[in-house]
Amino acid sequence: MPSATSQPTAADVSRTPALREAGIAGLGVALPDRVVTNAPIAERLGVEESWIVSRTGVHERRHAQPGETLEALATEAGRAALDRAGIEPSQVDLVLVATFTASRLLPNAAPLVAEQLGAVRAGAVDLGAACTGWLSGLALASGQVEAGRAESVLLIGADLCAGRTDPGDKRTAAIFGDGAGAVVVTPSGPGLVRRVQLRADGSGADCIAVEHDRGLIEMRGQDTFRAAVTRLSESTLEVLEAEELSLEDIDLFVYHQANTRIISAVGERLGLDTDRVIDCIAHYGNTSAASIPIALADAERSGRLGAGSRVLLSAFGSGFTWGAGVVEWGI
Repeated sequence: MPSATSQPTAADVSRTPALREAGIAGLGVALPDRVVTNAPIAERLGVEESWIVSRTGVHERRHAQPGETLEALATEAGRAALDRAGIEPSQVDLVLVATFTASRLLPNAAPLVAEQLGAVRAGAVDLGAACTGWLSGLALASGQVEAGRAESVLLIGADLCAGRTDPGDKRTAAIFGDGAGAVVVTPSGPGLVRRVQLRADGSGADCIAVEHDRGLIEMRGQDTFRAAVTRLSESTLEVLEAEELSLEDIDLFVYHQANTRIISAVGERLGLDTDRVIDCIAHYGNTSAASIPIALADAERSGRLGAGSRVLLSAFGSGFTWGAGVVEWGI
């Protein structure tokens, strides 16, 4: 092994694999069948339905039925992504599941999902970065592929948030929904993951939290709002600068679907046209780690996202954790 001060030899260089490009080869989404409108939630909270819409932008969300598990929903999304990518589960090298609502503390969700899919040769890891979890997984998945350590990585963001809310809490009861979204990351996939940058600041840990004793989401709304708008805006500009791109070079901005007011405030701060910013929270609510892949699928279905689109992704979540990435969409 060369010393800390020595220069790499030709042999050392030959053992270092050249980085290759990683792309998104498949996209899949799974949602519970049960649609919950604002009416029952508003009645329970003692407010008008318009009050919920004005503060969150949510008109309806999906809630899992009793007995419907996080792992089953994640498996459904993962299978849809693999089918679209044309990859068999047995070919998957790594299954990543971003979630904070796994059915049990142990075992984690990822090995159960891998088993249900038939990904018999894959490693399996859960990611805990709350609403930033899927974006964090995209950084890890693309890194594994770029370094040649994996040929195909299945990345799933899935959360059953509704069961983690206090039905009487006006700050959380109306905002969250359940869902799962997945992508397959491969070398030379039809889409290119250009860069993902991640950041964290633990000083904001108490603003969004789930304590072991209650197991319910507790949130300081105004503090979270201000931090989210600031960090999403900052991370957008940081990753664009790193990629030597401008705001005008991006076709579509896909932010974590936390709250319409947050998405609008970020768009206004950056001077973005509303038709370039995805806001689909009205139909799904905040699905935490699932929100970005669900938003991508919604944009694709509506015709706003197609092959050749340059997309900026950005998320913000408990921790605080946040980040942004640029993807050249190819599927």
